[in-house]
Amino acid sequence: MTAHLHLPSASIEQIVTQILATRRITRRVQQHFMQTALSQGQLSQAERVLIDRVFEALRSGLVKVVD
Repeated sequence: MTAHLHLPSASIEQIVTQILATRRITRRVQQHFMQTALSQGQLSQAERVLIDRVFEALRSGLVKVVD
């Protein structure tokens, strides 16, 4: 069983780790993920790579959106 994140304080890295480990993303996590990414202004190269990994996993079907 995977530990659930406390979303308001979760970093992009923590969110991505959870998404890739469970191969699922809920609408709630998706919304928080986008808010976190967009609220940071300037993303680091490492954060952009992590975000790209999630989008690629979604595109290729490795991660599913669930409700």
